Amino acid sequence: MEFDDMNDRDVGGEGIDDAAIETAVTQILQAVGEDARREGLQFTPRRVARMYHELLGGYTVDSTAIINGALFEVQYDEMVIVRDIEFYSLCEHHMLPFIGRAHVAYIPNGKVLGLSKIPRIVDMYARRLQVQERMTRQIADFLRDLLKPQGVAVVVEAMHLCSMMRGVKKHDARMTTSAMHGAFRANLASREEFLANISRGAGPLHI
Repeated sequence: MEFDDMNDRDVGGEGIDDAAIETAVTQILQAVGEDARREGLQFTPRRVARMYHELLGGYTVDSTAIINGALFEVQYDEMVIVRDIEFYSLCEHHMLPFIGRAHVAYIPNGKVLGLSKIPRIVDMYARRLQVQERMTRQIADFLRDLLKPQGVAVVVEAMHLCSMMRGVKKHDARMTTSAMHGAFRANLASREEFLANISRGAGPLHI
């Protein structure tokens, strides 16, 4: 594919220094013994710079624009669960991907959030240099502060390429993290109901 085939409209975001990334990628190619000028690599530095606009776009997302008024006053106080939200992120230690799914629940306290907004919140935090533990907590804290619900629970399962491709090289190892607020932390029954719901019919993660 020629570089001109890539459409400028497909990339976005601000605050990323494309020129600096291109220079750094060129230096890496040269450092590993490649010829950065050969046909297959001559546009690689620019492609990588553009790719980071998407993979790291979470830094520049406006959380107010994500919600876009989709907060509704509803007299409903049973558990709301959105499960199997697929995501990808980049591990901040090696800049290799980790890929998985998030399960999010909250117990409303007079307000509910539009269904599509929860996956967008997950993406906002996933599309950054991350560690899974922090990402899990950030999602839970954001929903707690936004909705002021009776409780919030987040469970994240992911497979990390840094442990699959290098180091221990364990292909099937996956990591599970959780964050609980309010009723989910204080009430064992609420916590068990949530965990039972997300485990029901759950299939294996695949990369």
